[in-house]
Amino acid sequence: MAEENVEEIKKLETGIPGFDLISEGGLPIGRTTLVVGSAGCGKTIFSCQFLIEGIKRGETGVYVTFEESPQNIRKNMRGFGWDIAKLEETGKWYFVDASPEPGNNAYISGDYDLSPLLARIKYAIDKVKATRVSMDSLGAIFSYIPNKSQIRDDLFIIVSALRDVNSTAILTSERNQEYGPISTHGVEEYVADNVIILRNVLIEEKRRRTLEILKYRGSSHQQGEFPFTILADKGFVTIPLSAMSSQDRDSSIVRICNGNDELDQMCGGGFYRDSIILVSGATGTGKTLLSTQFISGGIKNGERCIYFSFEENRHQLMRNARGWGMDLAQAEKQGMLKIIFRYPESTRLENHLIKMQEDINEFQPHRIVIDSLTALEKVATLNGFREFLASFNATVRREGITGLYTATAPTFLGGSSVTESQISTTTDSIILLRYVEVYGEIKRGLAVIKMRGSMHDKQIREFTIDDKGMHIGRSFRNVIGILSGNPMYVNQDEINRLSELFQDQA
Repeated sequence: MAEENVEEIKKLETGIPGFDLISEGGLPIGRTTLVVGSAGCGKTIFSCQFLIEGIKRGETGVYVTFEESPQNIRKNMRGFGWDIAKLEETGKWYFVDASPEPGNNAYISGDYDLSPLLARIKYAIDKVKATRVSMDSLGAIFSYIPNKSQIRDDLFIIVSALRDVNSTAILTSERNQEYGPISTHGVEEYVADNVIILRNVLIEEKRRRTLEILKYRGSSHQQGEFPFTILADKGFVTIPLSAMSSQDRDSSIVRICNGNDELDQMCGGGFYRDSIILVSGATGTGKTLLSTQFISGGIKNGERCIYFSFEENRHQLMRNARGWGMDLAQAEKQGMLKIIFRYPESTRLENHLIKMQEDINEFQPHRIVIDSLTALEKVATLNGFREFLASFNATVRREGITGLYTATAPTFLGGSSVTESQISTTTDSIILLRYVEVYGEIKRGLAVIKMRGSMHDKQIREFTIDDKGMHIGRSFRNVIGILSGNPMYVNQDEINRLSELFQDQA
């Protein structure tokens, strides 16, 4: 028997940032895609941007509106820098206005005749030779039809008509809840070739937007929910996460200085060039100082650095650095350093991620600092924070950057934090800073508890801070429980007794 020839389904790149990675190439050409979501999830923006990105690539589009007037759509989309009126003048965008007039409610009895509407749509497609069509939204046209079977028949007629003209089309529809029935009438998803779900879920008083490709008839795509955001200068932006190519790089064996000679020795000669380091400690233990020394060491070595600060503003950082003998202002003037301060609460975590990735692409640093991850973790859901780390780490590793992140321990004497638990497995090195109480005096302790691919000093060292920075001294003796956050002083006799006990058990 001769092998059956299976025609490959070609895809049209949408141009929507991140979506073409998730969909593995875009939308199947000549097919209809149903985009469903609750109010405020971005359906109209997605459908408009689909046409805008096509026009940027030399294509043309038709926008069929059943709800909002063309005037409102033009006005709303200007907020993203899209001048639809100008595109109409040049014949690249064509509106089919099927929106109701104010105060004119439609009442339908008997069969609803779609022929006039389809004739208008075909005329518009032929006039501008459109390759892309957006219809927003089906709920407005079907809301007056009580018969579910008629809705299915009418939708099938619309989908068939769009296939006949070989247009790649997006049809939007509402849903009443984020998880549950796919569409309002329960039939739309069965007629459309592809189904995309947009969600805007409220979790712990925080909104989290995600996109899921539920159905891609005869075509491959990435599985699961992917976060997305909506930016004023970009519109709809999807964050691919697992779909991102990390471009597997060879791991560097080159050591770089930390900016502190004693810490370099504890780390076996310094950090590896492309490693990610986590510095965890309670407030005031020296995390920002260690981060500043890390940046200063890079600048002295001729490396470009970015300091992302989400707690202290740039003037505080520069003032504190001057107190430790480091001139960050001069480094900025020389173009070796970029200090970026943003309030964590100023925007969504996804927006912070995109801005940070843009900063990295523009400045091309060798080293980066995030101070602190804990501040960012507070403004996101747990899943959202995990996604942020996965995406940002992929960017850092893809570019071969050395990254140092700080995390604040929840208790004064230390202890594991949520932030630390989320990132510890993805880091190459972990440094813990702790307060230690010895005979009624508060001291500071430092431990390198992880150095992937390298030997390191396993002692807990005492360190001091003065106007020259951090100075690491000898290890603590006769003190136990430092890492657990419950330091206790024991005398030498007790240490000898415990040592004999462990030997006996061995």
